[in-house]
Amino acid sequence: MTALDDRTVTPTVTTGPIQGSRKVYVDGPDGIRVPVRRVDLTNGEHFDLYDTSGPYTDDTATVDVRAGLPKLRQAWIDAREPIDGAATQLAWAKAGIVTPEMRFIALREGVDTELVRDEVARGRAVIPSNRRHPESEPMIIGKKFLVKINANIGNSAVTSSIEEEVEKMVWATRWGADNVMDLSTGKNIHETREWILRNSPVPIGTVPIYQALEKVKGDPAKLSWEVYRDTVIEQCEQGVDYMTVHAGVLLRYVPLTAKRVTGIVSRGGSIMAAWCLAHHRESFLYTNFEELCEILRTYDVTFSLGDGLRPGSIADANDEPQLAELRTLGELTHLARSRDVQVMIEGPGHVPMHKIAENVRLEEEWCGEAPFYTLGPLATDIAPAYDHITSAIGASIIAQHGTAMLCYVTPKEHLGLPNRDDVKTGVITYKIAAHSADLAKEHPHAQSRDDALSQARFEFRWEDQFNLSLDPDTARSFHDETLPAEPAKTAHFCSMCGPKFCSMKITQDVREYAEKHGLTSVEAIEAGMDEKAHEFVEQGERIYLPIAGD
Repeated sequence: MTALDDRTVTPTVTTGPIQGSRKVYVDGPDGIRVPVRRVDLTNGEHFDLYDTSGPYTDDTATVDVRAGLPKLRQAWIDAREPIDGAATQLAWAKAGIVTPEMRFIALREGVDTELVRDEVARGRAVIPSNRRHPESEPMIIGKKFLVKINANIGNSAVTSSIEEEVEKMVWATRWGADNVMDLSTGKNIHETREWILRNSPVPIGTVPIYQALEKVKGDPAKLSWEVYRDTVIEQCEQGVDYMTVHAGVLLRYVPLTAKRVTGIVSRGGSIMAAWCLAHHRESFLYTNFEELCEILRTYDVTFSLGDGLRPGSIADANDEPQLAELRTLGELTHLARSRDVQVMIEGPGHVPMHKIAENVRLEEEWCGEAPFYTLGPLATDIAPAYDHITSAIGASIIAQHGTAMLCYVTPKEHLGLPNRDDVKTGVITYKIAAHSADLAKEHPHAQSRDDALSQARFEFRWEDQFNLSLDPDTARSFHDETLPAEPAKTAHFCSMCGPKFCSMKITQDVREYAEKHGLTSVEAIEAGMDEKAHEFVEQGERIYLPIAGD
């Protein structure tokens, strides 16, 4: 883990905080310091936001990506010993050991440390934290914690460069991505991943079969266990924190997809299906799964058991191949846990709203409540270019039912490789879905941000409303399109209602009137029944009486 070779990539430098906030650190036990993004409110208070941006929003940060990030966890990693050969958060949790990562997470999530340890020990939560990625800040994926979101990046054979992928990672975490997956399938896969890992403050995931396929010149039939195993070890050594492994795509399941509308839509799933058919043999990922466990437990790499047979259309949702694979993933989950390897389960895909809850129920039943990590699901197929919206609908519902992490979808889904702006749209859309689910699950502290923003909105503290939002820059720019002057930032109206029809201004007038005249019954004022109210109206004083339902 030396400094990166600056001859191959132009350095990417990002400076300065997100407008309206600043990076601060909350001190915890044993010298643990957790970063938060602090919004200083105009009423003299402040509000701290969960932050994943690493050093990229420090007040005075100038980040040279050639050097990489500080190795935050290195001392923690060096100070502990494996348990029966397993250097994993699961092994330590089962042994009753609270790791520094668990303490960091408890402080970050605002929960009890023992809850973190217990959920990891039960396998209901995972902490992706390869010992070769000490730059990452600890985070947890589990249904009792904040819903997390993953951003996919990666080049293709058609487009993109190392610089662009590093920039996407930097900006994805700046906007709030909790994890990032490098799905590169083009040139320089190893080098691209190295630059991403050394500069990522969040866990990084991959699909090793992509690089393995590159090593055999793109011919699935030429893949072998040996090529795949060596690729996995290479990526573990680099620091990959979690890996999608399509070990549930079995030979007998492939014919089940023949009647589907969209067949097999997973790249990894289709690669393994092609190999099985070419060799008329069971998947080498399935037959060598125990050896995979031995490799991953050495580095503490988390399995993300891939849904290679996920439905790619509404017509294929919850069909036989999807559910057959899910049963097999449950079998593999219990095998991995017996080796003290952390596991999460990947899920669909394309599912109409009335079939979403069943996916969570079956996953929890068959996979021992392992964290569910879903792509959407898309609730309809009819909106190319708007699939960040069709999928966010399904994502909100499935997260409410217990999904622990959501894989974002960008407007380019099904259409092309996303650029930086598409990544931003995908991340913000999925932050909305995740937070909506946190509210529905009544997660501790989830509503406090909503309450703070609503209070700022009602009191016409425009700057606070902007800065507490998920996307302060866009919120501010939309307001300023019609009212750009600085005095408009304190005005008691916006351009939609104007000064005479603002409902909140009218409500404030009613409250001030009631206080002025000693009217203590809000209900009476709203109903217009209070005797004093009628008396003042008769004397010619005006009072606004809101109509029920307005």
